[in-house]
Amino acid sequence: MMKLSELMRLQENRQIMRDTRGNKVGDDRSEQLSSATFRKAIVTFDDTPAPRDESPFVSGVEPRRDIAVVPYDSSWTTLFEKLRMTIVNTLGFRALAIEHIGSTSVPGLAAKPVIDIDLTVADSDEESSYVPALEKAGFHLVIRETWWYGHRMFRGDNPACNLHVWSVGSPEAIRHLIFRNWLRQNAEDRDLYISVKREAANHTYTNMMSEYNQRKQDTIRSIYHRAFIEAGLVSSES
Repeated sequence: MMKLSELMRLQENRQIMRDTRGNKVGDDRSEQLSSATFRKAIVTFDDTPAPRDESPFVSGVEPRRDIAVVPYDSSWTTLFEKLRMTIVNTLGFRALAIEHIGSTSVPGLAAKPVIDIDLTVADSDEESSYVPALEKAGFHLVIRETWWYGHRMFRGDNPACNLHVWSVGSPEAIRHLIFRNWLRQNAEDRDLYISVKREAANHTYTNMMSEYNQRKQDTIRSIYHRAFIEAGLVSSES
């Protein structure tokens, strides 16, 4: 599995192969190879565990949260907009992209009443450029996964939210958009996901998101595969 730094280097190389007017320079085959490698990274899931003696949880212990799947609520869109503006006002141009992701971003989909947001910054490892400002704005850093796409996650309580932070070009952030957009347009997979979410919630006894997510994983990846085919990222025979 390619590391985030390698993916970013590929993206930088693709930019170098264009002059100041946007004209391509250099080897077209190299650019095509970089594109193919990046596409492969999008459709390949990274299940790398945490390094030995290193916890993804800032406190050292996985935080617990009530796992209750409720019917879709149209106010979730309004809550996202409120959170988006808070992030924009806090980080300004350092917030390169802010996306409403997860189940609350899909009309008609039952979900936990927690708004999931993807925030893209220039480099998620440069915590000083965004962590103090976000914590001052009421978001609390709870997850740091430097080995997994440089992922960080903050929690907010008013309204309840999970704020995920990624560097530019993160395959995981791209996957989130593919999944969201697919479920928005595909009622059959939306209904399938609702049933799996409810079953997972009913059988998660620890109030830990890791257990809940693990119970959904096989179904999520089967949905992803269908979305990848539709997006032209993989063939229907793969």
